[in-house]
Amino acid sequence: MIQKIAVIGAGTMGHSIALNFAIYGLNVNVYDPDWKSVESAKDEIHRQLDLLQEVGNIDIQDKINTLKSIHFYTSLKETVADREFVVEAVPENLELKQDLFKKLDDYCPPKTILASNTSSLDLGSMMAKVSEMRRKRILITHWYNPAHIMPLVEISNFGNNHKDVYEDVKNLHMSIGKQCIEVLKNIPGLVANRIQQSVAREVFSLMEQQAASPEDIEKALMFGPAFRYATTGQLMIADMGGLDIWCTVGDNLLKDMENRQFSSPLLREKTSEGKLGLKSGEGFFNYRKDEAEEIKKQFNRKLLHQLNASQYYMNHIK
Repeated sequence: MIQKIAVIGAGTMGHSIALNFAIYGLNVNVYDPDWKSVESAKDEIHRQLDLLQEVGNIDIQDKINTLKSIHFYTSLKETVADREFVVEAVPENLELKQDLFKKLDDYCPPKTILASNTSSLDLGSMMAKVSEMRRKRILITHWYNPAHIMPLVEISNFGNNHKDVYEDVKNLHMSIGKQCIEVLKNIPGLVANRIQQSVAREVFSLMEQQAASPEDIEKALMFGPAFRYATTGQLMIADMGGLDIWCTVGDNLLKDMENRQFSSPLLREKTSEGKLGLKSGEGFFNYRKDEAEEIKKQFNRKLLHQLNASQYYMNHIK
């Protein structure tokens, strides 16, 4: 079993991925060239551990052990010199990732498996500069944010890597409590993001049409479809309701639903106005700057309660 991990990038996804591995006792090196980002990541890891302890997911000794398992570096070569698995979580820039994988190919031992957390870039393009041998040991492992709470990890199995590489990576992520799906086709967005974007497209369209208030649109999703999705997938839901009914309803509704091939004008308008959501203080809702940390904490607290409540269902997924 893989024991030595490196995470490249200490930002939102990077530090959270590192935290998840460390909670399960794995030795984790984290690299970021900016020491300010490292310090920020350390602070955020402490906050997340405090919350995990507060809701009862870990105890004080777990917290101490987790912090001992994470080591920060500003030298990429030192970070990965003895690592068995390296996952990058740097910005979604193809050239940046190509250059990074080239360096990782040079710096890492031959047996090291490399992975990308990307959800939008092509694997073949990202590994264009690496050796032929290393291409057999590179894949995508796409986590959902916040990575240390959300159970899903999408793992690519597009045919470039050896079968044992996929199995080793899958077993690694299952050992830290993740629900893994095998993505067989190299398609943009993989699986989960495509599903999420289809829901978001209709939600934004309903907002444009002023079909209901923002609060009621949220309520419709939370206590309607999403209430079932927490424990049951769409295919089983369709089976339970009857495929004939789903077929008829689809014929009646889909022709009137949103099918644009670009982002909602409403999103574009808010973005141009600098209304970016929590990080700017206003998006679809308003947020006071002095309450931002508490809002994030409550967001994660709800996810943790959902995670704990869903353990039975996750343990019984075939």
